[in-house]
Amino acid sequence: MPSRSASTGFILATIALDALSFAVVIPVVPDLVMQIGHLRHAAASLWVGAIFSVFAFMQFLCAPILGGLSDRFGRRPVLLCSLAALGVNALLWTVVPGLWWLLALRVVAGGLAGNATAAMAYIGDVTPPDGRARAFGLVGAMFGLGFVVGPALGGWLGSVWIRLPFLAAAVLIGINVLYGWLVLPESLPPERRRAFSWRRANPLGTLTLFAASGTMRRLGLAWSCGWLALGAQQSSFILANQMRFGWTTAENGLALALGGIAQAIVQGVLAGPVTRRLGARLSALTGYGFAIAGYGVLAAATRSWVMLPAILLLAAGALTNPAIQSVLSVAAGPQRQGEAQGGLSSLQGLSMVVGPLSTGLVFALATRPGGALHWAGAPFALAALVCAAGLAAVLSLPRDGTAARSTDASAAVAD
Repeated sequence: MPSRSASTGFILATIALDALSFAVVIPVVPDLVMQIGHLRHAAASLWVGAIFSVFAFMQFLCAPILGGLSDRFGRRPVLLCSLAALGVNALLWTVVPGLWWLLALRVVAGGLAGNATAAMAYIGDVTPPDGRARAFGLVGAMFGLGFVVGPALGGWLGSVWIRLPFLAAAVLIGINVLYGWLVLPESLPPERRRAFSWRRANPLGTLTLFAASGTMRRLGLAWSCGWLALGAQQSSFILANQMRFGWTTAENGLALALGGIAQAIVQGVLAGPVTRRLGARLSALTGYGFAIAGYGVLAAATRSWVMLPAILLLAAGALTNPAIQSVLSVAAGPQRQGEAQGGLSSLQGLSMVVGPLSTGLVFALATRPGGALHWAGAPFALAALVCAAGLAAVLSLPRDGTAARSTDASAAVAD
């Protein structure tokens, strides 16, 4: 029988490929949209926003469905079938003839990317309780790796041929499917399986947690604002850099990869010590302060060198999420931890649907030919305002009780 380490390796590779299949398209989608649709930057931004939004929406919608199917039929068939279909989806991007086909493929890819739920369940099946913290830490690292390698790989390959990143993603996914077919045993025995339930597959069910109190609502708002603001980077970062600085696909890919590396350092190295020293509430406020400054610099940038401090400021803004997670974890109490984290995931998914659509629309309005305003930085100004709303929500949290007791917990989470 294949070893547990081989099986875990497959799952970690699956997580990394899920992240990579999302991130690899970021540097090339705007150019592909303009090329296929014969569009200018303003019109292209609406399509780019829609492409990222439908992916997030389908992932949000389908993650609990695929998780439920894996409870019913086992993890192995769900993972292998969804991965194989994701590989075919990536391959089809190399021949897609029109924008509506491109959007349809992205809808399917978002649904298939929900297989991360089954992958996480597999980790829980095969890992003893005392080793799960480390295992889930590795899962987070794989997500980070995918989001660092993806933009750099996509930018480099896209400079050779705009569709080459999708071919590379299809090949990598195909290799992983073959490896999984050979080494991956089923982790869920028949006696532990349960019938599929549409009620349990409802992605909105966990959102009821945030109706429990004013504190929970403010935490939910604070969490959502950061993800809403991220939509500006997804819909407008590439197009704005092309318009203002003439950046190539490769240059945009390297900038996104640098941002991923810097954010990984902030969350993996700095968040723990900062949160121990400042406490969760002040850490969240500090992170939002950096994010507001970063988006402000992006909005006002007129020289390409300004992008470096903007990227570093936005990376420092990553201090916010671990702090908010830990405050909410304490506020939810020991009996509702799963519900709390599930609620955050649902809010994140919904925010990543609304964010790219709204900021893409702002970019289109602010850069349309003949318009009264021509400001490629407008989506980032909107993102700064959204982050300011998140900062205000954190400021309104109580200084004692929840916020104070979360200091130690938040440091542990960040570490």
